[in-house]
Amino acid sequence: MSTDKVVHYLKDYRAPDFAVAQIDLTFDIEATHTLVKSRMLVNPVTKGQPCVLDGSAELVALEIDGETLTAEQYKLTDEKLTIAHVPDETFVLEITTQLYPAHNKSLMGLYESNGNLYTQNEPEGFRKITYYFDRPDVMSKFTTTIIGDKKRYPVMLSNGNLIASGSAEGGRHWVKWRDPFAKPSYLFALVAGQLAVLEDTYTTVSGKAVALKFYTRPEDRSKAHFALASLKHAMRWDETRFGLEYDLDIYMVVAVGDFNMGAMENKGLNVFNTKYVLASPETATDADFEAIEGVIGHEYFHNWTGNRVTCRDWFQLSLKEGLTVFRDQEFSADRASRAVRRIHNVRNLRTFQFPEDAGPMAHPVRPASYEEMNNFYTMTVYEKGAEVVRMYHTLLGEEGFQKGMQLYFQRHDGQAVTVDDFRLAMADANSRDFKQFALWYSQAGTPVLTVRKHYDAAARTLTLSLSQCIPDTPDMQNKQPMMIPVKMGLVGAQGQPLSFRLPESHDEVEEAILLLTQDKQDFVLSDVAEAAVPSLLRGFSAPVKLDYPYSDADLALLLAHDSDAFGRWEAAQTLYRRAVAANVAALKANQAMPEHDMLAEAIAQALDADLEPAYKAVLLQVPSEAELWEGEPEIDPALYVAARDDLMGAVGTAILPTLNHWRSWAYEQEQNSQHTQPHEYHPDLAGIRSFLNALRVWVVRANPAMIAFVRQQYDRLATNMTHEWGMLSAINHLPDVDRDRLLQQFAQRHGNDALVMDKYFILLACSQRGDTLQQVQAALNHPAFSLENPNKVRSLLGTFSRNVRHFHAADGSGYRFVADKILDIDGFNPQVASRLIQAFNLYGKLEPKRKTLMYKELQRIQHKTGLSKDSREIVDKILAS
Repeated sequence: MSTDKVVHYLKDYRAPDFAVAQIDLTFDIEATHTLVKSRMLVNPVTKGQPCVLDGSAELVALEIDGETLTAEQYKLTDEKLTIAHVPDETFVLEITTQLYPAHNKSLMGLYESNGNLYTQNEPEGFRKITYYFDRPDVMSKFTTTIIGDKKRYPVMLSNGNLIASGSAEGGRHWVKWRDPFAKPSYLFALVAGQLAVLEDTYTTVSGKAVALKFYTRPEDRSKAHFALASLKHAMRWDETRFGLEYDLDIYMVVAVGDFNMGAMENKGLNVFNTKYVLASPETATDADFEAIEGVIGHEYFHNWTGNRVTCRDWFQLSLKEGLTVFRDQEFSADRASRAVRRIHNVRNLRTFQFPEDAGPMAHPVRPASYEEMNNFYTMTVYEKGAEVVRMYHTLLGEEGFQKGMQLYFQRHDGQAVTVDDFRLAMADANSRDFKQFALWYSQAGTPVLTVRKHYDAAARTLTLSLSQCIPDTPDMQNKQPMMIPVKMGLVGAQGQPLSFRLPESHDEVEEAILLLTQDKQDFVLSDVAEAAVPSLLRGFSAPVKLDYPYSDADLALLLAHDSDAFGRWEAAQTLYRRAVAANVAALKANQAMPEHDMLAEAIAQALDADLEPAYKAVLLQVPSEAELWEGEPEIDPALYVAARDDLMGAVGTAILPTLNHWRSWAYEQEQNSQHTQPHEYHPDLAGIRSFLNALRVWVVRANPAMIAFVRQQYDRLATNMTHEWGMLSAINHLPDVDRDRLLQQFAQRHGNDALVMDKYFILLACSQRGDTLQQVQAALNHPAFSLENPNKVRSLLGTFSRNVRHFHAADGSGYRFVADKILDIDGFNPQVASRLIQAFNLYGKLEPKRKTLMYKELQRIQHKTGLSKDSREIVDKILAS
């Protein structure tokens, strides 16, 4: 494998020299290999240019207009096929390649899993199948013929609509699929094998009947019903909210256990990780059901935002992903608690994307360069990209945003375009100037929003002074001010919302959006009755860090009374962060831990307030260590683990009666519901169960003797995976033989269910017990574990790499263990290996001892002979930080 560094730059983009009007593919599947014949109608856009195609498959034959090319007429190099001389007019290019799917462990291109064949082509997997212009801006109409043994491959699928089928000699058969919509090669898909199907139909808003088909292993068919129902919900929602209707006669989903990603939106034939299709109350938690609904929606929504309008090049990846994440977030929010779903989104962003923005892999939503495209499927592109789209919605409102979407589709349906095209559609549809807004796509880093308040009692004016600072990142310094919408309100001393007037406005309002466009701006609010507490960044109106000098009393007031659900939660989060910081300071000074009576009282009062159970559950979530140590120049992870643990123990003990009261209430409510909806998923029941599980964690932390009660409940409640998971999670960190016995019982009962065994590996890897590394090492030899399965790797190794206590062990054993596995995996699946390397992103900010230990392992990875391009790019950037 070549390790030569090739950097691709956005500024170097040039349109393709060739277009492909039509491509006809034939896959002849044999027992040991697959022969692929490609016939392309190629149109030279720029005459006189050599024809350069992407590919790495075994080349068997090459013809132009029926004439076979000799070896002197073309050149094969690393992933390139160059034909120096081609006709200046449209010509037919025919290419035959031979593939070996059973040997393909990268899970890119065409590969075998449990005897079946699957493809994954985004971003650059198609070149592993045949030689082609493997870039998003070459869009063609695909016709695909598949030939295979009828017994071994009774099901053979591809994109579009099935137009013909028949029998062939020797017990073989064939099918032909045609996609009437032009698409880039990354959206091509093929599946062949022994699969069961769950079928239904959906009638679109215009009356067209669409066949819905979910393909799984026969034993998993009964677990696809919820995913199928979620698809129908998504189709109806997209018609109602966005006016977008499905455009083919059939929509297919195929579930496969060996898959690098969550799912793939191939036109008409989505290939999904089984994790996001299969579910039953006995095997999936409420969170699993919610994730399935969200991912099913996400891939379906891609039919318009990604397929019908796609990205011009991979620098524009957020054009489809950021926009579609926003759409799936809105779908989920319309299906359940909007407030809780929004908080989950923000928590995810802060836990994973904010550290990415502050680390060696920091990059803009639209990167300026990349070495390996697989490495830019990041939280920045997806989650921050969604926040950028949400800011359009915040600035324009629902009506204005929908006008922008309609203009976007009118202008660009069937095209490969850029984030600038999307921005211009939003601007032009609403007569707005969004030139400055483009900086959100080109500047990396999380802006810091500083706000200060001055109240003039005599004039009854409250001045908010806003300023912004965008930190330097490895790619850029001295950044320009961004356009930042700051949604805000005012809360009076008694907790009441206060009205005010904006400059040059006669209307009294209780909420407004202040638009910060300069380094510093003052906003003078008039007719303000008192020196109110500002409620800032309501709904998290921009992906920034807020610096405002709230007193603890201010935060307690907001937690108790803010009308904005995000504002109340954020007040609790800020109180948690301050309390942990005080604990860290005490540990550094070798002093006694401070008291946290006010925090305990505020949390207890919030639990007693009239709030939905799911919201109370998120109020009990303490920020992750990654949020808590943010800004520290030399991080000692062990201090933050100890400080966070002590806080939960102290606060839990202080409010134990309140926790136990609500635990009993939630348990009773959930048990009463079983008479009408036994163990089924429902958003309201899920909220009660999430509250119950959150309470269990706190109660067991405050009173480890509660494990006896959990043990008593376990056998009675373990028929529902949400209960089972919640109870095991609550006791998972205790050095108790009952914990070991219950985990072993869990593994024995679910040993034949791959997805449930993923949960078992997660429990082992996230445990805070002293023997966790030993248990994780032993799990590598478990019959249900395979290093070649990405789900298993993510569950065991990925979870362990986020286990702050053990990954950052003072002796370096955690670093060494993960580095060993990265080196093993990189040889056959660079995409999975490079994701694991990002666990080392904290390298440049660690205290000296751990930094030295991590450096040793990073160098060991860097110096491996034949290290993949994917992994080399990541490790080089980390070591340069």
